[in-house]
Amino acid sequence: MKKHNFSAGPCILPQEVFKQASEAVLNFNNLDLSILEISHRSKDFVDVMEEARELVLELMGLEGKGYKALFLQGGASMQFVMTAYNLLENKAGYINTGTWSDKAIKEAKIFGEVVDVASSKDKNYNYIPKGFEVPSDLDYLHLTTNNTIFGTQIKEFPTTDVPLVADMSSDIFSREIDFSKFDLIYAGAQKNMGPAGTTLVVIKEDILGKVTRQIPSMLSYATHISKGSMFNTPPVFAVYTSMLTLRWLKENGGIAKAAEENEKKATLLYSEIDLNPLFKGYAAKEDRSIMNATFNLAEDNLKETFDTMLKEAGINGLNGHRSVGGYRASMYNALPLNSVGVLVDVMSELERKA
Repeated sequence: MKKHNFSAGPCILPQEVFKQASEAVLNFNNLDLSILEISHRSKDFVDVMEEARELVLELMGLEGKGYKALFLQGGASMQFVMTAYNLLENKAGYINTGTWSDKAIKEAKIFGEVVDVASSKDKNYNYIPKGFEVPSDLDYLHLTTNNTIFGTQIKEFPTTDVPLVADMSSDIFSREIDFSKFDLIYAGAQKNMGPAGTTLVVIKEDILGKVTRQIPSMLSYATHISKGSMFNTPPVFAVYTSMLTLRWLKENGGIAKAAEENEKKATLLYSEIDLNPLFKGYAAKEDRSIMNATFNLAEDNLKETFDTMLKEAGINGLNGHRSVGGYRASMYNALPLNSVGVLVDVMSELERKA
């Protein structure tokens, strides 16, 4: 029986995508060759890359608006570096809402002045800062839309004339957003798109070419745009699986439908957390993530019983990050509502037993 997979990433993907991807490992496009062994320069794979890039812009509503989609390598961590390398000339602003924001800030400081425009570090990142002023002299403002570790999510984005950069690794394609507000978006694939190994970058071309430093070819967005994400050998399987997932998303109603299902899942779980006296949520209620629900047991002595019940129910990947502890239920697009129902049933059963 397939387990109910709440892992934070690498994580659950659609079962039909797994099936299609596994078939392609044996025989891709009836070539009698594996997707893992064909040339990345062959028409069969170039078509995959082009479709993946086109689907991204279509799903985001960014077609014909001056954006390019790229599939690169190095994870979101490489984008911490590339963002600053390509965009930071004098000063950049960061909204610090968690571990990944903190790491992005550290890398950006190598290239210029960095200011914390706002931070929730004072309460171990259990909320999203609000009511802050964005300086007008920034080269860009960087934010992390969803904080996987702490279970918080930005619900309203700042209005500013400063170029807006977003790490959307853990909530991309999960909710309806005006993506045209952002000048650069990046996201590791291993949450809502595909396996680890590729990173999506969506960039508005007119923000490039404004730094005076020389940028190494491999770290230049302009290089990758000019080569159609094929400057070097791409992570073929990760891109292919991401393309299949994007197809699946489009065929199943796009972002709007995914958002509707994600709200149902989040509402079901958070209702149980709030109503069940044996559990307490970690994140501030108004900032709770629909992707990653973080919570703890009210009584530590129930942990062994609860963990046993989770295992017996076939629930996987619920352990919280070490910096927060407790539990974390990651409810990405491919997680069915039924899986959340099973988790809620276990939580209710624990209350009856206690």
